[in-house]
Amino acid sequence: DKVEPLLAALREKGWPVGGTGHSISNVVHTQGWIHCHTPATDASGVVKAVMDELFDYFGSWELPAFCRIALACCLNMCGAVHCSDIAILGIHRMVPKPDHDAIRAKCEIPNVVAACPTGAIRPDPKTKSVIVNEERCMYCGNCY
Repeated sequence: DKVEPLLAALREKGWPVGGTGHSISNVVHTQGWIHCHTPATDASGVVKAVMDELFDYFGSWELPAFCRIALACCLNMCGAVHCSDIAILGIHRMVPKPDHDAIRAKCEIPNVVAACPTGAIRPDPKTKSVIVNEERCMYCGNCY
């Protein structure tokens, strides 16, 4: 008996009420560029755009069933997109191009090599930098 007055008060103040029943969930998402070193996209802008478009379904109960939406900024899928009804997944599409001057100045070569799960990154003693074997790269973003 206290729930309806609470919901009315929240709506009156402009707070969205929903995400249960036959509606969409809030978008579950990963941290994005601020806290993660492997993202292919940033979560904030995409999530805002998606919720702006789908907000009417957040509290309407007009859908045939509950719909969970999630976004992961890379293939590591911290956002559990594989458990969602609608998954938005950022992917790296290009092999990294080493900036040899920056690598020599800022990186420890053994750590860069160790970051690659497929062994696509190898040290290059001639340039004191790294070489990327494009055929072995799986576009994970660990080296960025």
